[in-house]
Amino acid sequence: MQQYVIRRLLLMIPTIIGVTIIVSGIVRLLPGDAVDILAEQFQGTVEEQESYETELRKELRLDRSWPEQYGDWVWNVARGKLGTSLYGNERDVWSDLRPRIAVTVELALLGLLIGTTIAIPLGIFSALKRNTIADYGIRSLAIAFLAVPTFWLATIVIAIIIPKLGLPPLPIRYHGLFENPIENIKQLWVPSMILGLALAGIVMRITRSQILEALQQDYVRTASSKGLRKFTVINRHVMKNALIPIITIIGVQISLVISGSVVLETIFVLPGLGLRLIRALGERDIPVILGINLFVAIFVILANLFIDIAYSALDPRLKLSRKI
Repeated sequence: MQQYVIRRLLLMIPTIIGVTIIVSGIVRLLPGDAVDILAEQFQGTVEEQESYETELRKELRLDRSWPEQYGDWVWNVARGKLGTSLYGNERDVWSDLRPRIAVTVELALLGLLIGTTIAIPLGIFSALKRNTIADYGIRSLAIAFLAVPTFWLATIVIAIIIPKLGLPPLPIRYHGLFENPIENIKQLWVPSMILGLALAGIVMRITRSQILEALQQDYVRTASSKGLRKFTVINRHVMKNALIPIITIIGVQISLVISGSVVLETIFVLPGLGLRLIRALGERDIPVILGINLFVAIFVILANLFIDIAYSALDPRLKLSRKI
C-alpha cells in the first residue's frame, strides 16, 4: 500500500504539468493580455501609449516567449512559490489565494456531505421499494436534480424561495468558519445545499441500481435463507459490495463539485477561488490562473487517491493489485 501511494504521488507531477500547460495555452488564446487591459487606462498620444505598453510589458516580463514564461513559473513552484500577480503592486499569489482556498474547500466538502447524505439513503429506499409509488417519486426527484442547472436554482432560491418562506436574507459579509461559525454556516448552507442536490441526482441513481444488482446475488439469498434480518443483510452484505461503484462516481463528481463552486461563489459573492478565477480571467492574470488550477488539480488528484485507498478497505481483494 505504501509503495502504491508513493507511486501515485509521484505520478501527480506529470499530471499537474500537463494540466497547467493546457490551461496556460488556452489562456494565451484569449484576445489581449494584462498589458492591453492596463494600457486602456493610459491617456496620451499614440507614441506615448506604445512606449508605455513596451515598458510595461518588459516590467511584467511578458515580452518573452510562452515557454520562457511557463518555465519561470514552474521554477517558482519548485521553490515553493506561486509567483506574483500582475496586478496589485506585485502581490504574492499564495498570499492572495490562501484564505480563498478554505472557502472553496469548505463549500465543496459541505456540498459532498449534503449530497451523499441525501442520495445514499434515498437510493437504498428506492431500491427496496422497487416499482412502487415511492420508487417512482425518488427516481423522478433524481432526474430533476440532474436536469436543473445550479445557477438557475440559485437564482430562484435567492429571488423567490427565501423571500416567500420569510427566511432571513443571507449575510453579505463573509465570516470564516473559525472566526464566526454561526454566520459562516448561515452564508454557506444555501449554496452547499444547491451544490449537494446537483451531486445527489447521479449518486441516487447509481445507489439504486447497485443495491438492486447486489440484491440479486447468491450470497444475499443465502444470508436471507439463514434467517438474518433484512437490515442485517443490507448492512453487512449488500452495502459493502454496492459502495465501491458509488464511491467511484462520487470521486468522478469531485471535479464537477469544484467547477460548480465557481458559479455558486459568483452568485452568492463568496470570496473563494471561483470568484477570484473569474476576475483573474478578465484581467488575464496568468500567475493567479495557474495558481488556482494548480490547487484544483492537486485537490482532485488527492481526492481520487483517497477513494482508491477506500476501495482496498471495502474489498481486501483489491490490495493484491497494489503490488503490481
